[in-house]
Amino acid sequence: MNAARIILLAWSALLALLVLTVAASFAPLGRALPFVSYGIAIAKTLIVAWIFMELRAREGLQRLALAAGFVWLAILLALLFADNLTRGWAA
Repeated sequence: MNAARIILLAWSALLALLVLTVAASFAPLGRALPFVSYGIAIAKTLIVAWIFMELRAREGLQRLALAAGFVWLAILLALLFADNLTRGWAA
């Protein structure tokens, strides 16, 4: 596939995710909003890493470093959500 076409598709996907982010911020999602927002942010991050940082053309060690970063991010998000869900927030 042509490099310019790949970049245009990635740009279109990022714009679509931006529209989804704005729409989600106005939607009455309640306590699910952070989960939706973080999911969209992770999707944007994957597009940027895979296309613009050219990880699709890299070898194993660089992909392993990316995977380790996402595992660490998953651990941090799990701890963040655990903290948020176990606090006694004032209603």
